[in-house]
Amino acid sequence: MASPLVLRTAIGKYPYVQALKDGSVHSDRVRLEYVEVEPLNQAFRRLLRDGEFDVCEMALTTHALAHAFGKPYTAIPIILHRNFHHGAIACAKNAPLRGPSDLSGRRVGVRAYSQTTGVWVRGILQHEYGVDVGSITWVTTEDAHVAEYRDPPNVERAAEGKGLRTMLLAGEIDAAIGLRQEDPNEVRKVIPDTDAAAASWYRKTGIYPANHAVVIKNDLLAKHPWLGTELMTMFAESKRQAQKTPVSAAEARLKALVGDDPHPYGLAANRKPIEMVLAFSTEQKLTPRAYKIEELFDAKSLAWA
Repeated sequence: MASPLVLRTAIGKYPYVQALKDGSVHSDRVRLEYVEVEPLNQAFRRLLRDGEFDVCEMALTTHALAHAFGKPYTAIPIILHRNFHHGAIACAKNAPLRGPSDLSGRRVGVRAYSQTTGVWVRGILQHEYGVDVGSITWVTTEDAHVAEYRDPPNVERAAEGKGLRTMLLAGEIDAAIGLRQEDPNEVRKVIPDTDAAAASWYRKTGIYPANHAVVIKNDLLAKHPWLGTELMTMFAESKRQAQKTPVSAAEARLKALVGDDPHPYGLAANRKPIEMVLAFSTEQKLTPRAYKIEELFDAKSLAWA
């Protein structure tokens, strides 16, 4: 029997990939060698700037941006990370903001303009709350993972060493997206009753936002056209094993809203959120046009079911 294909791999620490990482799920054709990267978004940068990994978790807007600049990677429809983003934008507790509609013309901080969470938040602000996101000055603490990309004119870089929390509490920005820890004595959500707002949005749109997929080097897919579907099967089996364990209260609430499988794989279950975030990316001047899913994803894997 031929030796398995060994692939240097970077993916996050999720319960539904644990069986892959501990070897409970394996393949005679593929062996995944895992590299743990903290924070995970640095794996995206290391892949796109240094080509370090064969298989890697990747933010969807970063993948679209990478495609725009000819980076040699293709995705498979394994969505490893998703979240509702109504609660991702916060302001100082004593800020004069009465709600999201007050953000037009303000200054809002975000780690990078291309960050997928930020893309989702801007899309929701624009389409759900009528915010003119083009009038906002977006203050970033780092550049895009794709080195060639240049931010639009309404984006400025914070001074070296400045963090989102520091700027927010100092009044240098009016709100921030993606604060890692939020002290309720210092900050509050810009969108009130965020859980209810997210649930209402889901019932209206049917979309549970997708953030991260899995990408593979193009030369590997060309040489091993079975690779994408093999990985799809492996990831699906790992998730099946994880689903045997008791769920947390938070997961139970999520299932009550979005259904028994909050983390579906494959094209059918993920087409709408992927198409929406790709459309938002174009509106926000990240990509030159809204790419079709078929341009960014492996054709054989899209047919997997």
